[in-house]
Amino acid sequence: MDNVLPFGAASSQAGRVDALFVMIAVICGFFFFLTQGMLIYFAVKYRRRRPDQDNQTPAITGSPVLEFLWILIPSLVVVVIFYYGWRIYADQRIPVAGATEVYVNGRQWMFEVKYPDGRTAINEIRVPAGKPAKFILSASDVLHGFYLPDFRVKMDMIPGRVTTLWVQPERPGSYQIYCTVYCGTGHSNMLARLIVMPPGEYADWVEHGGRGGGEGGSEPLAARGERILSGAGCLNCHALDGKEKIGPNLRGLYGSKAPLEGGQVVTVDEEYLRESIVDPGAKVVKGYPNVMPTYKASMPPDDVRAVVEYLKTLK
Repeated sequence: MDNVLPFGAASSQAGRVDALFVMIAVICGFFFFLTQGMLIYFAVKYRRRRPDQDNQTPAITGSPVLEFLWILIPSLVVVVIFYYGWRIYADQRIPVAGATEVYVNGRQWMFEVKYPDGRTAINEIRVPAGKPAKFILSASDVLHGFYLPDFRVKMDMIPGRVTTLWVQPERPGSYQIYCTVYCGTGHSNMLARLIVMPPGEYADWVEHGGRGGGEGGSEPLAARGERILSGAGCLNCHALDGKEKIGPNLRGLYGSKAPLEGGQVVTVDEEYLRESIVDPGAKVVKGYPNVMPTYKASMPPDDVRAVVEYLKTLK
């Protein structure tokens, strides 16, 4: 049953979950048509044939064997479903040895990623194909959910506690990560990507400090900055247009005057934007909470320059 109709599953684990649901659907469909067919059959067979025999019914006797079977068979079916489901759940809860460990912290409204060797990222996790990956999950503020639909796994991220989740990625590609617990106004934008890389590419990426493997090396700087800004989760807290979120609107920000905590007023120029990305607590705009994480380790200088260039185009 482990490989029945995987429905685009990205791992053998996901194929087993799909097989379990297919099995349950087949069993439910069988009993549905069986009971509804018998219902129609008996409704026709024992229908009222003469108006003057309304209250007459045939003599009906019980059948101990039949009663025993319709108790035994459904009970056995439920036990089989429970056992198969429990085996899948147990396998998913116990990670195998040698898994690639990744620390993921949820906060409004982004996933902060840290690797054991010190590399960091925002809303992007990279793991090698063909090797198990273990996610060590936590949360900084409220309850979040870490959900990988292509792998059929989900785990809560709980403030003050550490939870774990593991997958066995087998097919290189990019897979969506969702937050499944309502965590505030930016919940629907709390998205990330799991990038499963061929082992050779992953080793090369690690060797270069986690900076390789990017997209669009020849694209215009501003376009690259727009892509990075969206992928880093910045738009969960900053709006481009419309209603302001928990941070200042980005459109028209460049060249404007920004009043800071303490009474100072600064001009928003390239250096201010760069500093706000790598050290957001250095100059906090008055009236806004100091909750923005630093992107110093997760965003290379070239990416910072690209984001600044994009922000300059938002007139």
